[in-house]
Amino acid sequence: MKTASVSMLLGSVLILGLFVFPMWNIRLGAPQYPEPLGIDIYINGLKGEAEFDIQNIDGLNHYIGMKILPKPADMWEFTVFPMVIMGMSILGVLIAMVSLLKRISPNWFLFWFILMSILGALGLYDFNQWLIEYGTDLDPNAIMKLVNPDGTPMQYNPPLIGHKKLLNFDAYSYPRLGGIMLFVGMFFTLLAFWLGKRSLKTSL
Repeated sequence: MKTASVSMLLGSVLILGLFVFPMWNIRLGAPQYPEPLGIDIYINGLKGEAEFDIQNIDGLNHYIGMKILPKPADMWEFTVFPMVIMGMSILGVLIAMVSLLKRISPNWFLFWFILMSILGALGLYDFNQWLIEYGTDLDPNAIMKLVNPDGTPMQYNPPLIGHKKLLNFDAYSYPRLGGIMLFVGMFFTLLAFWLGKRSLKTSL
């Protein structure tokens, strides 16, 4: 059970990497931009990959009627998400410490993993909804009004993950180090459950 507890502790601490490293990245590349424009998404705000990337993206978006990129005060998620991650990390550490002091059911490790999975899925859903709204709720008085072949307004939302063509831009969306640390941390908590179950079987 000690190995399972250490795995749980490690997993719970790893997710704190979200406070240091970006969770996600969206990058826009086009022939007129030899260096792609990029946005690093943290749990508490947005930051350009290069110094003027945010300003340049906002300038491009203005022509097609997209809103400016949000500041931390503009989105409740940038306030709530840090509290959720910190709370889940503290809960995971407490479960790990208790399991080091006495034998507990490995279902506690599984409970943490399932709860974190649900919260993570809700976070990804919310992020995707924000991308859709950002790319479809356009200013009707925009300088450029482009439509699809069927006459419907063109949408400019980047993909949740992967690649998408937006006019002459190639949009790429992938997890960054903070997001990878989150997934690895969750894997370690699931591993803790498996190790705990195996420990119980061998002790019987």
